[in-house]
Amino acid sequence: MTFTRYAIYFAPPAGAEWVKFATNWLGWDMETGKAVPHPVIDGVDIAAVSEVPRKYGLHATMKPPFRLRDGQSVETLTEAFAQIAQAQPPVTLEGLDIARLGRFLALRPLGDETALNALAAACVRDLDSFRAPASEAELERRRAAGLSPEQDANLVQWGYPYVMEAFRFHITLSGKLNKPTLNAVQDTLQSRLAPLLPTPFRITDLALAGEANDGRFHLIHRYTLSG
Repeated sequence: MTFTRYAIYFAPPAGAEWVKFATNWLGWDMETGKAVPHPVIDGVDIAAVSEVPRKYGLHATMKPPFRLRDGQSVETLTEAFAQIAQAQPPVTLEGLDIARLGRFLALRPLGDETALNALAAACVRDLDSFRAPASEAELERRRAAGLSPEQDANLVQWGYPYVMEAFRFHITLSGKLNKPTLNAVQDTLQSRLAPLLPTPFRITDLALAGEANDGRFHLIHRYTLSG
């Protein structure tokens, strides 16, 4: 399969019960590259709630999607990523929690995020030579959202505003919702998903993912963190 962009993701382990529920919630399994049926929950239009993040699959972004720079190849990217994973240790946090980030819902880690943030920064920094520079149209689109000086500097240097000190690890579960829907969906996730969440929460590998021509992301390969 040919991909238009690549990304480094944390892709939760496929066999875990919380991952099965959350993958079905989104409706797209990037590991198998197939659509999956949503849970049926009275009073919640899960297909509408999860429409925006669906194409990405269940993930947390470590290095945001990027086009390959001229002169680089998927083969050299995978080699470099494998070396990074070999040098980075696994990360353990206290757990995960359902949180509001503005008007959308996501899973956020509990506990000290220092090691997690360092891992994400290494992915952004050490693979940046493979990233094609952002176009002027991309820069304008990002800036239209309103960026702080720090975020704008990240955009210029790294091609994305919310990296390095502005990074917040999260696993997105919804698009932007109005307040009544936000409350209802959070209550549903609190009752259905929260009891399944892992304690502690461990990150033992990262995944290279690719965006297909239809905009959906597929898991290409997992790399064990063995540093």
